[in-house]
Amino acid sequence: MDRNGERHFVKAVGACLVCAAVLAITACGKKGNNNILHVEDAEAERAVNMFSPMEKTEADTVNTARSAVDKTVIMAEEKLGIKVSYVTYTAEDYQDKTYDEVALDRARNNMDDLYLLNPDTIRILGEEGKLADLSELASVENLRDMVKAANVVDGKLVAIPQEVVVYGLFINKDMFDRYELELPNTPEEFLECCRVLKENGVETPVGANRWWLETFVLAQAYADLYNGGNTGAEIEALNSGESKYSDYMRPGFEFLQEMIDKGYIDAKKAYVSEAIEGEGADFLAQKTPIVMAYWGAANTDTAYGNPDFKMVVIGFPTDRGQMPVMPMTGLGVGTDAEHKEDALQALEAMTSDEALKVYAETNKVISPSKNVEVECIPALKPLNDRIQENVYVLGANASMNMEQWGNTCQVVRMLLNGATVDECMAEFDRLQEESNRSVK
Repeated sequence: MDRNGERHFVKAVGACLVCAAVLAITACGKKGNNNILHVEDAEAERAVNMFSPMEKTEADTVNTARSAVDKTVIMAEEKLGIKVSYVTYTAEDYQDKTYDEVALDRARNNMDDLYLLNPDTIRILGEEGKLADLSELASVENLRDMVKAANVVDGKLVAIPQEVVVYGLFINKDMFDRYELELPNTPEEFLECCRVLKENGVETPVGANRWWLETFVLAQAYADLYNGGNTGAEIEALNSGESKYSDYMRPGFEFLQEMIDKGYIDAKKAYVSEAIEGEGADFLAQKTPIVMAYWGAANTDTAYGNPDFKMVVIGFPTDRGQMPVMPMTGLGVGTDAEHKEDALQALEAMTSDEALKVYAETNKVISPSKNVEVECIPALKPLNDRIQENVYVLGANASMNMEQWGNTCQVVRMLLNGATVDECMAEFDRLQEESNRSVK
């Protein structure tokens, strides 16, 4: 899970967004933080074991500063009279097991009660029947429709997030103003901005890493699917094989290839760079005017929260204009968990409107509850405006037979490593055939 980012999040962001942190810790399910399996024992008679990449500080310390997720855990503990033990794991490098691999193993063997999971892991465990149906929890009534849609597997709601993770383009507005550039809406406008920047001495206009370029592809691939009024029918056609994912994906891959060919992206550097560690320094030093990241990275005291220039965050360029991309992580409960009922009650408390308001206000993020709104910082307003208009693309959707976020990430890496667009499309065709066959 996690789709994305890595130990730099832990270093630079500290108590960062849990969902985004999970995305960050294993980057496309492939990486994490420091190869540690840590267990914090709970002494209470009623105990819930939670597997997560985040660690609680000290179990009995209530008045010290904690991350947003810890605050909601405390609320659940106090309300229910239980103790939540954290079991945590992060990987040191690509040679270690990923967080996703460890999560799958632990969930399949009923080693914990509550799990913080990435979209692809949610999908796998949901299909295997390893995650409990959460649809009867009271907090579900307040969830946004898109949140429920992204986490329903085989008709069951198997995970609930504490935030809606949103990805966008982080732009150095001062540099754009210097060269009289308007914020781009379409792929063509974006390429023109890159051309002007390149001609004015910006060596690499777009800072990229090996995990997040799929955001460009997903935005362009599914802008019409999610905003054209025919979402259900289009997904049904993909699941039946009547339509091909490769037909949706091709324009985005051709767009990336053009950026690579014209030197707007350094493919070799991106292929080996970790998120933010690879491009963050150049963006903050105003050498690279455009990067992609998640919503929380713009908030104060996080990766890009205090730049020495005016920053603005917009959606990715599509024929429908600027498009936010939303992958979904979530908390799930093991079907055969030892403390299943207590875990379900804990999750209900942690995802109540009261708890989600605390979480959202702590991290200044978009809440999965339709009843919780938090004022965003000015830099995020363009991205937030689109979301409030219900204009977005889901980066993960459990109703699709083929998992989106992790698979697209890996095929983009094929492109970065020299594969042709046609070879990438052939891989999508193979993945679609394999995925559709597995559900029949």
